[in-house]
Amino acid sequence: MATTAAIPKYNLNDDQEKKLILREYRALLRGLKPKLKPGDKELLRHAFEMAADAHKTMRRKSGEPYILHPLAVARICVEEIGLGVRSTICALLHDTVEDTDITLEDIEREFGGEIARIVDGLTKISTVIDVNASQQAENFKKILLTLTDDPRVILIKLSDRLHNMRTLDSMKREKQLKIASETVYVYAPLAHRMGLYNIKTEMEDLAMKYLEPEAYREIARKLAETKRERSRYINEFIKPIKEKLDHTSFPFEIYGRPKSIHSIWNKMKKKAVAFEEVYDLFAIRVLLDVPQELEKEACWKVYSFITDEYTPAPERLRDWLSAPKSNGYEALHTTVMGPQGKWVEVQIRTKRMNEIAEKGLAAHWKYKEGATDESRFDKWFQQIREVLNDKDNDSIDFLQDFKTTFLAEEIYVYTPKGDVKMLPVNSTALDFAFAIHSMVGAQCIGAKVNHKLVPISHKLRSGDQVEIITSAKQKPNDGWLDIVVTAKAKSKIKDALKEEKRKVADEGKYTLQRKLEQSGAAFNQHNVDVLTVFYKLPSPLDLYYQISIKAIDLKELKEFQILGDKLEPPKPVKPVEHKVEVQTVKPSKDTELIIFGESSDKIVYTLANCCKPIPGDDVFGFVTTGKGLTIHRTNCPNATKLLSNYGHRIVKTKWAKNKEISFLTGLKIVGLDDVGVIHKITNLISGEMKININAMTIEAKEGLFHGNVKVYVHDKEELEELVDYLKKLPGIETVDRYDAEA
Repeated sequence: MATTAAIPKYNLNDDQEKKLILREYRALLRGLKPKLKPGDKELLRHAFEMAADAHKTMRRKSGEPYILHPLAVARICVEEIGLGVRSTICALLHDTVEDTDITLEDIEREFGGEIARIVDGLTKISTVIDVNASQQAENFKKILLTLTDDPRVILIKLSDRLHNMRTLDSMKREKQLKIASETVYVYAPLAHRMGLYNIKTEMEDLAMKYLEPEAYREIARKLAETKRERSRYINEFIKPIKEKLDHTSFPFEIYGRPKSIHSIWNKMKKKAVAFEEVYDLFAIRVLLDVPQELEKEACWKVYSFITDEYTPAPERLRDWLSAPKSNGYEALHTTVMGPQGKWVEVQIRTKRMNEIAEKGLAAHWKYKEGATDESRFDKWFQQIREVLNDKDNDSIDFLQDFKTTFLAEEIYVYTPKGDVKMLPVNSTALDFAFAIHSMVGAQCIGAKVNHKLVPISHKLRSGDQVEIITSAKQKPNDGWLDIVVTAKAKSKIKDALKEEKRKVADEGKYTLQRKLEQSGAAFNQHNVDVLTVFYKLPSPLDLYYQISIKAIDLKELKEFQILGDKLEPPKPVKPVEHKVEVQTVKPSKDTELIIFGESSDKIVYTLANCCKPIPGDDVFGFVTTGKGLTIHRTNCPNATKLLSNYGHRIVKTKWAKNKEISFLTGLKIVGLDDVGVIHKITNLISGEMKININAMTIEAKEGLFHGNVKVYVHDKEELEELVDYLKKLPGIETVDRYDAEA
């Protein structure tokens, strides 16, 4: 792990800094020692000196000399991913072209074309391609284009991102939110897809530390408190298995490891349970040291030892020995009922499999045998290439499709002839049809899955055998976009719909021309644009289409003025909108927007409907087109998408105390259905705490009640106090906040 994050202060003198930099450089060389060939040391020294000289006047936000960052990134590449000398040179130089006077030509002259190409892939785009699209999405698209030529680009990029996350403390709050959101939205799933589980886990945990600080600290504290008790339990669980393994001939290791904070938090949210109720806080791992030809046999043997001792849950068996994941991951996972009635996950893998699990793609190539074996990675890259070559792809759509298609877990589905197709999880029969050929997809009317007739929307499962049924009369429609998940299918359906729309729109174009000429205005680009804006449509094609399908009848045309042959739109009547007013200090470069401040300036803002923030919540402002400023909670379901795609529209925001205004929020209450329970709840809320109730519904069934209460509170503190009091009432099981609709 890079040591730079741990250095507390940077008031070192020049000599101390030089010693520190040299120490990091020597540590990097030590990590590379087994891979060094004659001449490599000189090349590395040259790259290091070139980078150190180029960055010599630069410092990071923490105050440290900038060169420590490329050195730390290079060490992650070597020590945590297992990359070699050429990747290390690229990591040392990865920021030089963007931030210093060094050019790509200089790098090519000194180190050759291969290294220059990788550095180019790592260089961020400095000009925004399209003002509405996110620079990050464009940036990412460019990285992926290079990735398909040379996957080392993405591995170095992930190392760069990991080091930035490890040193995020010195950044401003809004920058922390943006970088953490991007990380959890794109980079952590990408690390997972590359088989880098340790890096993926650390990225998710670090992102959570900034996006959900309270939940992060709470789980970390509880993990620390229960550590001794967990260790005792792990030893009790392992003891009988270890005794059996001691009688086998192969060397082994067996140990327990805690689950990540992020995965525990996900379990708590998904299953709506408290920390104490999450059963798999840790996993037991068995590592075997056996020759490759004996691996399967040995893993299944260990599985039989474990299931002899403890009862397995058959539906929780995961056999990635017979069909490894497309990122190369191989292992056998099972969940068994351990002592004291607790479920325990056990992972069985060999030393070779473990190296692939920890170092992903890099280790995968090290073990790749024979040039004929087209790896699953190669197939994956080929699929990405196809989508990247589609020039019409909007960047943010692309980023969303990339996540659902290429970063999801995958399933393996068979054609009638037994050929295997790899698809993302949740793929439908229609996705499979497009995976075979775009023509087969466009004419798909149904499918037979395992010889049974199913609709095109049928979700496929791993191992299904699928036969597609087509008809020449079939053509894609809008509803198909909700059925498919793969980027290829979405892109082909959009193309077909555009073509269809064009044909229908021609009729509307002719109608518009006739109406304009009858009213005395010309059919020209200016007038078409004026009408497109007036009807709030994205393009003239949409205008013609809406006219053609009679969704727009153009009767508003008589309200337009005609000057010469040009249309002038009618003046809009301003709608009366109920908006909350904010007072704020005048925003200078570093001030944050204060909601309910004391100054005389007023800024109009609205509270986001998707997460219903209340004072005290951790929030950020988002500048929306046409709506002004919207306030979202940092843990809003849409926050990661907004922060990672539109970082430039984020405004730093915080609450000021104001007890005059109340906010609507909701609580879900679950408990034992007992006489007088409703009276107790209402008495506490309105009687004791003097909080207004907006609405309340209670449903009782089979001894349990589920209540929804909408209340007006002044801020988060008041809400938390109410939740605490409600939880103390006898018979109340859980109290959770939800975002109430007014």
